[in-house]
Amino acid sequence: MSLFPKENIHTKEIESWRGFAESLKSREDKKLFLKMLNDCEKYALAINAKGTPFPTEPLIMALLITQHKMISWLSEQVSKYKERK
Repeated sequence: MSLFPKENIHTKEIESWRGFAESLKSREDKKLFLKMLNDCEKYALAINAKGTPFPTEPLIMALLITQHKMISWLSEQVSKYKERK
């Protein structure tokens, strides 16, 4: 149960990061960042239950997108390796 049942905190949080996404220079980075935010949908109930937006910092988000890019690249490498066998 949310403290603010009429507010969708998850959606507001994603919208608050649109400016950050738009300021990323690479189209790939923008796409990955927005995908990463949208992937948080599975946690929307937990986020909304908290009742207030969780604090975030641009540096942490930049680190996360870098990590996400590396994970994506590694996943592609594993898939290519499996296809060769």
